[in-house]
Amino acid sequence: MAQQRYLAQVDMGKLVSLCKRRGLVFPGSEIYGGLGSTWDYGPLGVELKRNVKEAWWRATVHRRDDVVGLDAAILMHPRTWEASGHAEGFADPLMECTSCNQRFRTDDPRLAAPIKFGPQATLYEMPRRTCPDCGGVGTLTDPRMFNLMFKTFVGPVEDSASQAWLRPETAQGIFVNFASVLAATRLKLPFGIAQIGKSFRNEITPGNFIFRTREFEQMELEYFVKPGTDDQWLDYWLKERLNWYLGLGLRQENLRLREHGKDELAHYAKACSDVEYRFPWGWAELEGIANRTDFDLKRHSDFSGQDLSYFDQETGERYTPYVIEPSGGVDRTVLALLVDAYDEEPDPTGKEKEVRTVLRFHPDIAPVKVAVLPLSRNEKLVPTARQVYATVRQRFMAQYDDAQSIGRRYRRQDEVGTPLCVTVDFQTVEQDNQVTIRHRDTMAQVRVPIPELVPALEEQLAAMGQTSGPTA
Repeated sequence: MAQQRYLAQVDMGKLVSLCKRRGLVFPGSEIYGGLGSTWDYGPLGVELKRNVKEAWWRATVHRRDDVVGLDAAILMHPRTWEASGHAEGFADPLMECTSCNQRFRTDDPRLAAPIKFGPQATLYEMPRRTCPDCGGVGTLTDPRMFNLMFKTFVGPVEDSASQAWLRPETAQGIFVNFASVLAATRLKLPFGIAQIGKSFRNEITPGNFIFRTREFEQMELEYFVKPGTDDQWLDYWLKERLNWYLGLGLRQENLRLREHGKDELAHYAKACSDVEYRFPWGWAELEGIANRTDFDLKRHSDFSGQDLSYFDQETGERYTPYVIEPSGGVDRTVLALLVDAYDEEPDPTGKEKEVRTVLRFHPDIAPVKVAVLPLSRNEKLVPTARQVYATVRQRFMAQYDDAQSIGRRYRRQDEVGTPLCVTVDFQTVEQDNQVTIRHRDTMAQVRVPIPELVPALEEQLAAMGQTSGPTA
């Protein structure tokens, strides 16, 4: 980047405010006072999110010949979750308030109450039994295990026969379709099945904006391999997935791989590492890459009575494949991109007193690629500006903006990360039939003839992409 970073630390309050103001992310159900930890993606936010998902699908499915896609149903047969272990083991110990019914994890720091104890008046901590949300009105129950899956009912009658669950992960939809995909595609090991979709977890402590929510979207790949080759494939996917995030333009110093300790591993996992991003509150997981062994396919075989093994025609062997699972969060990736792109800088010319806020998105990820801005709403400029906009939007996600001064419009486009702005002025219509391209990061401007505009925009966007790192 030509410009130096002005802020070393992103203020999350400013970022959340910008997201609402510019139509990236809105609080859910806001006109009714909101619903805790739910967020709606606005006109520009949905474009950003789509770009992330399309970049993942391109890299994971379209550019590979060993991976196919799937879109499994959110509602699945209840036995699915018994086989996967979610029905019994997907739970946290919680304490519930007898007054407001709010639930708290037992490790919630608000439940630690200091007391003095012993002859030396030593300070100890013990769990408090009054509700921190009620101001001490309600008391907390003893810890009990609560399942984190959302319960729902299939059919018109709410009875046990119709009870179902909203899926807590997309992976199980892939496992139960393993045999069907294999029969339909005749793929040979190693191969993968990829899916992007919504999952639901009744998180007790959601927060940090869109980082941890109860409704979220996952990008998951289940890559099936021959037992004995799983270690090398795990290593392969660790490198692939880290490089994908770098390709989105995330800075190297803000990304790392962290291997799980033995005490962190899920009961089915042989090994697991996280791709972590350095958020303003610290390092946190973007994606987990796990060696799930043959646990899932064997469990579903046992519970369903269906054979989910694989027959290797080359060797004549039949075995249950091991699974390498890269599982990332769409919403967390969007947040990491917002944090990493957010920048503030003083006006380098010294003419403007206000600090310039910029989202320095990689051009492939930016919600809007090009903005067309007539110098004013003068009737001489509008027809040409509209013609230019009509031409540009055939090739790029573009926006037309003629409200307020040209300087304010440049600032608006900077705030949503638009890489290039095209300005139509009086010189355009009266003299040379040329427009001005203004660069988001350097604010440099160059004039080009209108017939050459689209190739010039493509060239500049490609150059910006190389500076940020190519998207996978």
